Amino acid sequence: MRTLFAPTVDRSGDWVTDPGFGVYIHIPFCKHRCHYCDFNTYEGHDDSHAAYVDALVAEIMGWLGDSHPATSVFFGGGTPTLLSAEQLGRILEAVRVRVRLAPDAEVTIEANPETVDMPFLRDLRESGFNRISIGVQSLVPKVLLGLGRTHPPGVALAAIEAARAAGFDDINADLIYGSPWESDGDWDVSLAGILEAGVEHVSAYALTVEEGTPLATLVRTGRVADVDPDVQAERHATAEAALSAAGFTRYEVSNWARPGRASRHNVLYWCAGDYLGFGAGAHAHQDGERWWTTRLPRDFIEAVTEGRSTLDGSERLDGDALAGEALMLGLRLRSGIDLGGFASRFGEAALRVRHETFHQLETQGLLERAGGRLRLTERGTLLANDALCRLL
Repeated sequence: MRTLFAPTVDRSGDWVTDPGFGVYIHIPFCKHRCHYCDFNTYEGHDDSHAAYVDALVAEIMGWLGDSHPATSVFFGGGTPTLLSAEQLGRILEAVRVRVRLAPDAEVTIEANPETVDMPFLRDLRESGFNRISIGVQSLVPKVLLGLGRTHPPGVALAAIEAARAAGFDDINADLIYGSPWESDGDWDVSLAGILEAGVEHVSAYALTVEEGTPLATLVRTGRVADVDPDVQAERHATAEAALSAAGFTRYEVSNWARPGRASRHNVLYWCAGDYLGFGAGAHAHQDGERWWTTRLPRDFIEAVTEGRSTLDGSERLDGDALAGEALMLGLRLRSGIDLGGFASRFGEAALRVRHETFHQLETQGLLERAGGRLRLTERGTLLANDALCRLL
């Protein structure tokens, strides 16, 4: 049995050798599936919520592994806030009992604006949730309509205000930029509105057209224009300028935070940390082993109810494969990776065999070294996916 110790997790957003231990909880239900979404989510399953919660709690309580106490817990989806506050609190209590929480654990829940109000948010806060991520996406009606979102801008701002009044002092706003329906001025409106709302964290993602989504069909048939990478690069630069001027620091390609408010759970992922995943389609990673559960909620419920494993697949990353993925993830952080710390964790050989690739990326102005760290340049940040894939 390993020694159990809950490290103090740095919220600067920098790469660290020990990023803590996480738990991800997947709630796969939505009122309406957005046009761009390719997540494991399902509409019209209201009558299965109670059975799913029972199965999820049973899965957590039946976990046979061992770990450090969790420094972060993240409820994602889907729309977790379609469940009742009592149901969500019950799931969190199962994590608290079976996995255990570090004393200063970050406990985040994703919420769609139209699914929350003051009493609900107050109940969440009392259950132990201390961070909330609100799916704003845009504050311009035509952009929301194009994305397939069902809330008006005012509801999103009201949700942020209600979360603050309910006791949340760690609020993230999710935004999407670079859609075909959005102008430069529209993006300015969304950024200004979020800044005025006074959130602590902003996640801003470039819209991607994922295969199998309604948006992909619209683009393929010419009914909607494809996204423009140059426009998206300009939007990212606009976000960087506006958020930096307001006191935020970009700590990852798509995430900005006020000082000391970087998401522990985000940083854990980018530092290739260990985490458990519970729920339909949830992924987990521990000690180089990655596994995932069955995707369909009904199959998940049946497996748990009948005492069968929910495991749908697994893979083991060893040696260079593990190090390559950790490099690709870690370099998304603005701090880059600590070369000494990385070598002590993954081995000098992982850096040595990539020496030529590092040199090529540095020559192309995509990577730089400074202060014992290797990191993306500003230009490299805009081309991160293409640059970092070369390190695998």
